[in-house]
Amino acid sequence: MKALIATGRQDELVAFAERDEPRPAPDEALIRVAAFSPNRGEIFQLGWNPQLPPGKDVAGLVVQPAADGTGPAAGTRVVGHTAGAGWAEYAAIGTDALVALPDTVPTVTAAALPLAGLTALRLLRQAGPLTGWRVLLTGASGGVGHYFTELAVSAGADLTAVSTRGDRLRELGATVVADVGAAVGPFDVVLESTGGDAFPAALAKLARRGTLIWFGQASQQPVTVNFFDLFAGPTSATIQHFHYADHDGPDGPDLLTLVRLVEAGRLHPEIGRVADWADTATVLAALRDRQLRGNAVLTLEHNR
Repeated sequence: MKALIATGRQDELVAFAERDEPRPAPDEALIRVAAFSPNRGEIFQLGWNPQLPPGKDVAGLVVQPAADGTGPAAGTRVVGHTAGAGWAEYAAIGTDALVALPDTVPTVTAAALPLAGLTALRLLRQAGPLTGWRVLLTGASGGVGHYFTELAVSAGADLTAVSTRGDRLRELGATVVADVGAAVGPFDVVLESTGGDAFPAALAKLARRGTLIWFGQASQQPVTVNFFDLFAGPTSATIQHFHYADHDGPDGPDLLTLVRLVEAGRLHPEIGRVADWADTATVLAALRDRQLRGNAVLTLEHNR
């Protein structure tokens, strides 16, 4: 089968190669991939660990159900989240990370849900009850930012989003869209994903005894925090590290929640580009350089 692998080059991050079709474990289903969605974190991993087969977010059709009898039957449209190897014609995915798709949720839409949607949903839980709270979200232009904005506003948050592409975030309910330096605090909760100079700038906007949740470092620049700067406002602040995969239990239940929210019209995946997977390298470069809003989805036309 055809699959995408890392090249180790910055001008063309991935290329096609021939790989054996995966052999599913007893609790895995074999999926004929119809669409997948890359994430910026995966782009970083292409450089850090080029031997790791890329691809976490997959949507397609079950062609071989799990041997242990769990999960969807053959012929079922599904969305799934896997540890890797999803950018291929076929993928083996554990049935505890697979969700059957209702007819009203298109495959392309579903492909954009897993990693970004799971991250936003679990960030919301870690942040706690947000009704009436002032929340600052940095790096809001991507898929996580759009999902979190809609979820947090629905939960009653007064959200300020840091983004250079703010129109859609305002439509989703963000009260303010501004540069981090222009955001007017103090904020009860800050969610920071940029790193570098943006981290201390966001921390300075935090209210006394507020919480900053650190969930990324998209700039790839290290963070420096001056202890004495905290006395200017965010005294006794709490800084929490967040990783979406640090989660008790399988991904399936949370993925089902996301699918149901989309089906009910309460969550709207923001897809900035849909392209054939032959153009994956070009789309990855656009994601890396922050040229796209929300998620990108690559489709395998011969598998649809």
